[in-house]
Amino acid sequence: MDDEEDRALAERFRAGDERALEQLYRRWSPIVFTLALRLLGDRGDAEDVTQKTFVSAWTSRASYDPAKGKMSTWLVTITRRRIADTLEARRRVRELQEKLQALTLPDERSQTDVDLGDRLLLADEIDQLEPDARQVVRLAFYDDLTHQQIATRLDMPLGTVKSHIRRSLIRLRSRLEVPHVAS
Repeated sequence: MDDEEDRALAERFRAGDERALEQLYRRWSPIVFTLALRLLGDRGDAEDVTQKTFVSAWTSRASYDPAKGKMSTWLVTITRRRIADTLEARRRVRELQEKLQALTLPDERSQTDVDLGDRLLLADEIDQLEPDARQVVRLAFYDDLTHQQIATRLDMPLGTVKSHIRRSLIRLRSRLEVPHVAS
């Protein structure tokens, strides 16, 4: 495409032309996906980032200003933000998983069992999750299955499994976390 065709496509996109979105997606999604895959190292996450990038671009299309840069630059900027969001979500999930495992597994160093009350509380909170999320969390933490193994066993997309775990851990954390109490 030459510059004039790029500008015309960008204007159609900004005006809400869904065919322009389709053209942009066909043209730029391989680059967005490759960038996400290289930085995240996970195909499912890269697919999610690609989808989120184009959803974000579409919903914020009025904010694109061709005078400030090319459409490709704008899309890469959105991609980098979605990648950063994914990395931050991974960090939070890891942190929550560590906290959850501390509640569900005995501490090997002290050889003392986790308080039975904590186990019961956690089991009750897991029981209150939506059925699919509950099943995913149980397989992840009680059966110690990987995300991919859970997706295969439940015949569920990998991204859906990850989303269930992420949302469930956030919910569990908010319900189980005790606010800091001053002494």
